Amino acid sequence: MSIRRSSAVPALALAAALGSVLAAGSAPASAAEKGATKERCFGIAMAGKNDCAAGPGTTCAGTSKSDHQANSWKYVPAGTCTKTASKTSPTGFGQLTEFEPKPAKGG
Repeated sequence: MSIRRSSAVPALALAAALGSVLAAGSAPASAAEKGATKERCFGIAMAGKNDCAAGPGTTCAGTSKSDHQANSWKYVPAGTCTKTASKTSPTGFGQLTEFEPKPAKGG
């Protein structure tokens, strides 16, 4: 009596392994792999849309209470922060550090 081994199982395993290697090789590179860097930009996030640091009494991401809050930040591509508009910043643009907001007009 002879034992027959199915050659389909090893072939299927080989095909699956090869497929996963090929799929991994074709996946898009992450931003870090492409050399893109990000920086924290204070004063540009809309209310509830910050990435982190939203002042006392808040936990982190998505907790800013107002648009352009001076102590909340959002990640932006490096080099773009100080070119992004901010209604609360003394310069009118995002800042790389937390800042004191300029006084509101009319009061």
